[in-house]
Amino acid sequence: MARFFIHRPIFAWVIAILILLVGGIALKNLPVAQYPPVAAPQIAFNVTYPGASAQVVEDTVIKLIEQQMNGIEHLLYMEASSELGAGTLTLTFEPGTNVDISSVEAQNRYKRVEARLPEDVRRLGVPVTKPQRNYLMFVAIFSKDGKRNATDLSSYAAANVLDPLLRVPGVGEAILFGSEYSMRIWLKPEQLIAYGLTPADVKAALQAQNVQLATGELNQAPASPGAQVNAVIVTRGRLKTPEEFGNVVVRALPNGATVKVKDVARVELGAESYDRYARMNGQPIAAIAIRVAPGANALDVAKSVKSRMAELARFFPEGVDWAVPYDTSRFVEISIFEVVKTLGEAMILVFIVMYVFLGHWRTTLIPAVVVPVALAGATAGLYAFGFSINVLTLFAMVLAIGVLVDDAIVVVENVERIMREERLSPLAATLKAMDQILGAILGISVVLSAVFMPMLFFGGSVGAIYRQFAATLILTMAFSVLMALSLTPAMCATLLKPGEAEEDEKRGFNRFFGKVTTRYHGLTARILARSGRWMVIYLAIVVAAGWLFAKLPGSFLPDEDQGYFITLVQLPGGATQERTVKVLSQVEQFYLKQPEVERVIGVVGFSFFGRGQNAALVFTRLKDWDERNGPEHSAQGVIGRAMGNFMRIKEAVIFAVNPPPIPELGAVGGFDFRLLDRSGQGREALMDVRNMVLGMASQDKRLAGVRPEGQEPGPQVYLDIDREKAQALQIDMANLNDTLSSAIGVSYVNDFVRAGRILRVQMQADADLRKTPDDLLKLPVRNRLGDIVLLGEIAKPKWIVGLPKLDRYNGNPSMKIAGTAAPGHSTGEAMQAMEDIATKLPPGFGFEWSGTSFEERLAGAQAPILFALSLLVVFLALAALYESWAIPFSVILVVPLGILGAVLAVYLRGLPNDVFFKVGLIAIIGLSAKNAILIIEFARQLHDEGMDLVAATLEACRLRLRPILMTSFAFILGVMPLAISTGAGAAGRHAVGTGVVGGMIAATLLAIFLVPVFFVVIRKRFPTKPREETKHD
Repeated sequence: MARFFIHRPIFAWVIAILILLVGGIALKNLPVAQYPPVAAPQIAFNVTYPGASAQVVEDTVIKLIEQQMNGIEHLLYMEASSELGAGTLTLTFEPGTNVDISSVEAQNRYKRVEARLPEDVRRLGVPVTKPQRNYLMFVAIFSKDGKRNATDLSSYAAANVLDPLLRVPGVGEAILFGSEYSMRIWLKPEQLIAYGLTPADVKAALQAQNVQLATGELNQAPASPGAQVNAVIVTRGRLKTPEEFGNVVVRALPNGATVKVKDVARVELGAESYDRYARMNGQPIAAIAIRVAPGANALDVAKSVKSRMAELARFFPEGVDWAVPYDTSRFVEISIFEVVKTLGEAMILVFIVMYVFLGHWRTTLIPAVVVPVALAGATAGLYAFGFSINVLTLFAMVLAIGVLVDDAIVVVENVERIMREERLSPLAATLKAMDQILGAILGISVVLSAVFMPMLFFGGSVGAIYRQFAATLILTMAFSVLMALSLTPAMCATLLKPGEAEEDEKRGFNRFFGKVTTRYHGLTARILARSGRWMVIYLAIVVAAGWLFAKLPGSFLPDEDQGYFITLVQLPGGATQERTVKVLSQVEQFYLKQPEVERVIGVVGFSFFGRGQNAALVFTRLKDWDERNGPEHSAQGVIGRAMGNFMRIKEAVIFAVNPPPIPELGAVGGFDFRLLDRSGQGREALMDVRNMVLGMASQDKRLAGVRPEGQEPGPQVYLDIDREKAQALQIDMANLNDTLSSAIGVSYVNDFVRAGRILRVQMQADADLRKTPDDLLKLPVRNRLGDIVLLGEIAKPKWIVGLPKLDRYNGNPSMKIAGTAAPGHSTGEAMQAMEDIATKLPPGFGFEWSGTSFEERLAGAQAPILFALSLLVVFLALAALYESWAIPFSVILVVPLGILGAVLAVYLRGLPNDVFFKVGLIAIIGLSAKNAILIIEFARQLHDEGMDLVAATLEACRLRLRPILMTSFAFILGVMPLAISTGAGAAGRHAVGTGVVGGMIAATLLAIFLVPVFFVVIRKRFPTKPREETKHD
């Protein structure tokens, strides 16, 4: 193949240009994201049951749906939570599952049980969504002049902004934090009693008079003969204004007077729900949270949303404006730009190394042309296989540059040497050189590809991360080989000049390198004479590498400063919204005083631990990375200061947390431990066990910030209804239930139309009449005789304590415990600590990991298998290449040298053993083997030609020192910018770069001395017969 292209250089150029073109087109169409879609796909059932307590939602809805979902295909785990008026059941599937098919199956199963659900739940519907854990951005609609309140803004946003944003391509969900208008009917029980009415009467009157009827037409066919006019008959449709609703007649009295709704209730245009709303820098806003649809390009979606908002803003009413106070796409954009910058730096550094070693621009130009072509080829491959441009594929490209230049260097260096030593023309030298090194090039490429092959077949989220790396590297390798066999030899034969080879010998650097080579030759000869002693030293290195590796703390992904963070505010159970807002204001004020903070968004009534009046959430956006240098101004620094300050706020538990590196794997970082009641011992027993676990965790040095996630028990009022007395007083139970839900709870009557939107009409007792348990007893109930009985005659209120939020995991009642590792410890150690505590649980209680922790357990279990597989595949590839079982050992023995360097570098920098480091390690396996192959391939050829074993090995060392040092230096300098970078996303770049640089330095400096030892020792032990070689083309 190489011969074909050496004689037809234009053909080689045409192939290269085509690859560049296809790569360029692919680059334009590739989606850009920070990380590939690694999270396991999920679907969620969202239940709304107004006014129902958590226990009622769990017993009447969640358990029924949950039982149907058992055994659905590809299900990893399911979790459910029930709280006041709402419930969610989330099913998590194996990565790679087609979530649309699973969603259809889940809905079919739901249909089996739908008829058994409460009427209210069925009427409001149970939507099935594909939840994404993380928000891409918030769009805030605010009032510049302060004339509009949160409800006005939210209603405007719901009517005019929400739907256009949902239509933007790539927007998966747009969630309004706020509430639309609703017609609120606030009942006054004293008036109801005076007129002898009940809430049910008012509801019936509204339902009867706020309707749209289908009344047909005049002279509808078949009409009576002679009719001339046809007309549609219309009646008064739905009511529109508070006045119209107030004038609805509830009852006509015998004296001709009428009782209207406004006589027994206050009617106003209010909010549909007062449970949650948002504010920016303390001012009321309507916040729309945007989530990206699976598979969409985050950067494009953020741009499209902003441009759509700019169009919509032209039609905003006076005094209303918009802003994007929180935008995670900025981090994605900057971190990707930083890696691309690193790619550029790597290329330049690699070319400098080559210029220094090769000495003139012609030889440097050849590899310089090959690198962009191979990268373009890889880009086209990524597009073909449906990958995206993300931090991982870009890291892989940086690693690949060092490898890419390899093949080209090996070819160019060999052609140069033959021209210099044998005085051949460039064409003849290239032909001879290609014959010599074809085996080495194929060997290196097969080995490097083989190392990454096992990574393609891994499951779970970690598998998705490994796959990005492996696919990119294998693709670049394949194109690199193609270039080394086509374009590189073609360019060598046409570009190189014979005269330059002689001048070359006179160059200062070459004279210096000649001396180095002589020294190295002598040193190696001495080492080979005492090969036994060096094998002992080698064993010591292996032991050291193993010991250090075991000491490295484990972790999943490095912690990044993403330019924003989240603060969770939790008051004791039963705290009112007013108390929560007071605490929230203190938190907002603290952040607004910090120099690093740009904007603060507070959300009242909602947090990742659950909804309720006692919960709030704060999103803090920091200024750009350039404006805050130094660790004390990083997100982690601000979080540390904030946590210290919030310790003083005694009314609430406040946690500031850095979001996890891959937000889809959970909204809050740290581990996710689920304590399960497996034997039905009840929530109280589970609560006691949870407190026991928290007590033990607080004593453990490996853990920090261990906290229960979810709500603490809060006060509840239990209405004890005397059913026998109710029957004696002729009270119909159905009537009683209706009265309770429509007066104390929020009763959904029907709908009305306002500004083209269909909105709800809701009825509830006025706020003053829901203040104390005694107020509830004044509610009127009608009996079968038509008389009014007060609720107090048949019910007694009692204060009790109950959980406002009930969690379940895989069908068992559960409690979620979250926490992080103590400083200096890894998440792996923290999880081990929790498992140790779990062994002391009383019988009947168990635990499971969920979310990121579930993934980390998988990843931890996978890593050893991955390394073993990579080594095995390398061994088999080499055995096939060398037609020998013994020689591959001399290559494999190099691997621990690289691992020692990598582990040492990471250990000295205090970095953990995370997924990025593991990827780097696997790259090191391949690259350290590469250096060994270069020496061994030559030594074996010379030995087979009849040279003495030691002499052949020394000659191979002398010939290959230069290409080995060149490729290694090129690689080390190429990856160096990763290891020393700063700015957004630097932690991830350090994790990849540090290990690889350290490993490569060790693998080069130690291998050039130890590989000859391995080869000689193994060849003496297992001598092989020289095989008859057929010359390959």
